[in-house]
Amino acid sequence: MLEPLDNPVWFALTTNHRLLARSHGLARRYPPDVSPLAALLLPTNDAFADLRRLVSPGEHVALFTARPLDVPSGWHVDRSRCIDQMICEASLAPLTIAPIQLGMTDVPEMMELTAVTEPGPFLPQTIQMGSYFGIRASEGRLVAMAGERLQSTVFAEISAVCTHPEFRGRGYAQALVMFLTTQILAAGKTPFLHVKSENGAKVVYQKIGFHLRSEIYLTVISVR
Repeated sequence: MLEPLDNPVWFALTTNHRLLARSHGLARRYPPDVSPLAALLLPTNDAFADLRRLVSPGEHVALFTARPLDVPSGWHVDRSRCIDQMICEASLAPLTIAPIQLGMTDVPEMMELTAVTEPGPFLPQTIQMGSYFGIRASEGRLVAMAGERLQSTVFAEISAVCTHPEFRGRGYAQALVMFLTTQILAAGKTPFLHVKSENGAKVVYQKIGFHLRSEIYLTVISVR
């Protein structure tokens, strides 16, 4: 049941996000203006060769894998580290807010917020990956947001969780994650997320009902 989470990008791009997929043989990726995420069916030399057909010189792509990657020659490893993959099978916390849904007209503000907070890549078309919700300050400024990223038939990833520094400490991020978790569970899917092991947000996620499923390896590579 949890095997898709060992290769979550592949399973997203072959199921719910198949219409977004750019594919060649054993490799899949998102369009560059949607996400830098890419995946291999298996980490073989043939699969890396197929991926190379999908990546422009100097472009960076990121892969999630269950084990460290042995990257063949012709590629440069720009970054490699473990992160925690957490899942939630039942929410422990009650909803505290009803955030507003964000759309294409909100993307410039969403990009401004993610540029300040750096929750991970958020590009002009990232919003195509799922539903995004936000909280606005009294004067109307977008000050917190979160949304869905990788999605397959049974799982949905919560991502882009961020709050403007001036508005931290008010529980906005926790409220947004609780809202999305409830939505995903109600749809019959299991929510999951990725977080750096040293990130203090893990405590917040645990309060909501998330627990560690596995370590996942994040590897960012580019063509030499």
